[in-house]
Amino acid sequence: MELARQSILIRELFTEYQKKNPVTDADIAAEYEKFKAQSSGTEYRTSHILVETEDQAKTLIVQIKGGASFEELAKKNSKDPGSGEKGGDLDWANAGSYVPEFSQAMVKLKKGEMTEVPVKSQFGYHIIKVVDVREAQFPPLDEVKPQIQQRLMQIKMAQFRDEIRAKTKTDYKFAN
Repeated sequence: MELARQSILIRELFTEYQKKNPVTDADIAAEYEKFKAQSSGTEYRTSHILVETEDQAKTLIVQIKGGASFEELAKKNSKDPGSGEKGGDLDWANAGSYVPEFSQAMVKLKKGEMTEVPVKSQFGYHIIKVVDVREAQFPPLDEVKPQIQQRLMQIKMAQFRDEIRAKTKTDYKFAN
């Protein structure tokens, strides 16, 4: 019974704190702007074909330059299980989403261009094609407001719990 009573009291204490310390729209807007600033920059829609050897990659580059379909060659030859079956499509991402070798080669390309030489990474050899380039897209505040509000309330509650814990004193001696 005592444990149930304590649980109820603790729950009420936290509920009361939440009522007196709500997350304001200003808090949410500030957090949104912080995330938006971190997510700004350029995004690339890229496709790639990943193969084991440099010779395989060079052969595919020659075939693509000769008129072969990048997408069809990706489906047949790419060892990347995620993008291979989608014709090499990696969807939209910023340069930081990829391994450095891939990113460095990708950012040098313009929309519609493909790497002239295979790009070596820890995964194998890539043929990279930039399908499109855009400024980073960020969802409108209205779409993400509930998630931001929940996250900020969790942070407030954790800080409140830590404050209570720091102020609490006990005479109980723990056995070693």
